[in-house]
Amino acid sequence: MTQTVDVGFAWCPEPVPAGMPVVQVYGWLLDDAGRVLVQDTGARFNLPGGSPDPVDADLAATVAREAMEESQVTVTDVVYLGYEQLERAVEPRALVRTVGRIGVFHPRHPDLDGGRLLRRLMTSLAEAPGLLGWGRSGEAQAQAATRIAEGWWGVSAESPLLAASYVD
Repeated sequence: MTQTVDVGFAWCPEPVPAGMPVVQVYGWLLDDAGRVLVQDTGARFNLPGGSPDPVDADLAATVAREAMEESQVTVTDVVYLGYEQLERAVEPRALVRTVGRIGVFHPRHPDLDGGRLLRRLMTSLAEAPGLLGWGRSGEAQAQAATRIAEGWWGVSAESPLLAASYVD
């Protein structure tokens, strides 16, 4: 089932079709309290992730590598959620979304790819789509991440302990 949610993007909670290039893999990465890591660049917010590299064994490896490079966190239990189809491209491309668990927060340092030092905002899955500005697609992704967190890991995404805070 594909649902067009925003101009230029269609959220697809299903496997990427054979032959469609995956150009991006991002992760909704949760701490033990059920809060999600949102990167604060100072100008905007984003999720950890990036482009697959030839050294990555799979999509989970891409998320783990990018999360360590950008936000200095280890990631476990990565689960595929779906993809956004980039429809503005000459040929359709997939922007994959996953959910995973944060194992360890390491000391922050600048990303080796660009030198940015990103702040690590931990916030609720309900608040994150608004920060990201991803519209209905972001809301659908956060809902899918909530289902995995609560159903698979027993992590409540609705806890009163989910006040936003920085882990710097």
